[in-house]
Amino acid sequence: MKKAYRGYGSFEYLEGGADYRRFALAADVLRVPSSAYALTRDEQRRVDEIFAQHPIVSMHDHTAIFPADMDEVFEYRRQGREWTGYAGLAASDVDVFFENFMDGTALITSSKGWKWDDIVFDLGMRFSDIAHQDLVYRAERLADLDEAKPSGRIAFVACLEAATPIENEIDRIDVLYGLGVRCMGITYSEANALGSGLRERSDAGLTDLGRAAVRRMDRLGMTIDVAHCGDRTSLEVIEASDKPILVTHAGARSLWDTRRMKPDEVIRACAAKGGVIGIEAAPHTTLTRAHPRHSIESVMEHVAYCVDLVGVDHVGLGPDTLFGDHVALHHAFAGPLSLGAIQQGATFEEVPYVDGMENPTEAMRNAVGWLVRHGYADLDVAKIAGGNAMRVLRATWAR
Repeated sequence: MKKAYRGYGSFEYLEGGADYRRFALAADVLRVPSSAYALTRDEQRRVDEIFAQHPIVSMHDHTAIFPADMDEVFEYRRQGREWTGYAGLAASDVDVFFENFMDGTALITSSKGWKWDDIVFDLGMRFSDIAHQDLVYRAERLADLDEAKPSGRIAFVACLEAATPIENEIDRIDVLYGLGVRCMGITYSEANALGSGLRERSDAGLTDLGRAAVRRMDRLGMTIDVAHCGDRTSLEVIEASDKPILVTHAGARSLWDTRRMKPDEVIRACAAKGGVIGIEAAPHTTLTRAHPRHSIESVMEHVAYCVDLVGVDHVGLGPDTLFGDHVALHHAFAGPLSLGAIQQGATFEEVPYVDGMENPTEAMRNAVGWLVRHGYADLDVAKIAGGNAMRVLRATWAR
């Protein structure tokens, strides 16, 4: 367990702000039983030693607490203040989270998200909350990453899932860097001025503006993510960058044929450039034909496949979890975030949650337990659980 935290606790003293007494938050109720992966005593000892001795890095998560009644999520998001799940994070034993701030759902002035002013406001409000507690801090330099484990705290790598809010202003990348953003996707599922997203029927690849953005991110020291890019755009980003890139949260299309997964060609190209694919666990994404009911077994089959495909040095974990009903959130945002279009053509049994990978508290520890249980060497588990992601950050950050 990480050290104690001390945050806002309540916003009721802030005039004109959100009144959280109106919302029953998911962390206040026992939503689902947490499933610990069954291990022998020796396997549990190995898991504990890996967590104690190596950096544990979640390559993609959303650590906010959502309303217990997801019908209230739009009102909750529009007010611009979210609770961070500090208690759950403290129990996770994770050292570094790539925190993505639900940035696409900053709906203060727009029903479609991704507006510049909303994103900056949203980041500022979360950063203000983070600045008022002692457990979590923003990692802006490599030394900040190394400080997490020995200090008993958690480093947040501030991320945006897409560069859409910069519109056609390359200098806005510098502004985001100045605000603390250290990892950014090129597109979300929809196309933008930089390239094509994975939901588009045709993928025109990286635009000239997109190439300029890649160059600027490389120069600034901002890690590039192509998790939501179309296939051609992903390949052209990898080629255009002078540094390794990340696929922070996806899976293998060879196991589950949807556009949300990456084809072998993209996974191989990412690895050849020194990059890493983080395997995600958001509901109804990393399914497989062998495990069509989404659970930790489905997720980890994607891990095993990618290790076999490109080697253990190029695979990580990007669970893409949150504190609340993730399935209900997907239903609520199916339109604004085009989630339905991503899964078109896929037939699967809907689950209420992904057993074993339901939230940021349990996801990484259960994934490490699965790897240990299935015969992976401890050093290889440590690479997948964080070492590979740390290597890419060291190769892409400026200082």
